[in-house]
Amino acid sequence: MLAARHRLRRSRDFTAVLRGTGRRKGSSTTMSVVLTPRPSTPDQTDPHPVRVGFVVSKQVGNSVVRSRVQRRLRHLVADRLADLPAGHDLVVRAHPASATAEWSALVRDLDRCLARAVPRGA
Repeated sequence: MLAARHRLRRSRDFTAVLRGTGRRKGSSTTMSVVLTPRPSTPDQTDPHPVRVGFVVSKQVGNSVVRSRVQRRLRHLVADRLADLPAGHDLVVRAHPASATAEWSALVRDLDRCLARAVPRGA
C-alpha cells in the first residue's frame, strides 16, 4: 500500500501530469508511464514527495481483473519509490496485456518504462 502522501487522488492532478510541461514518457506492451515535475513554491525548502496514480480502464477487464492489475502495479511501484526523483508525479496506465502478463514481465516492463521516463542524474 502506498502512503497517503504518495498518492494522486484528484482528477485535476492526473490531468496535470498527463498534460504538464516537462513530462517524460515510457511505454511497453503492458503499461505506459508519464513522469512530470511538480513546480515548487518559493517558501518551501523541502521537495515534495513523489506522488503516484494508476489508470486501469475497462479495456483491461472486469472489475476483479482491474483491481488485481492495480494491486500488482501498486506493489511494484511502492518498491521503486526511493528510485524516483523527489518533486515529481507519476501516472502508470495499464494496457490490456497487463491482465494476462506474468509477474516477471510486469517487473521488466515497469523497470524499462521508468528507465526511459526518469531524467538522467535524478
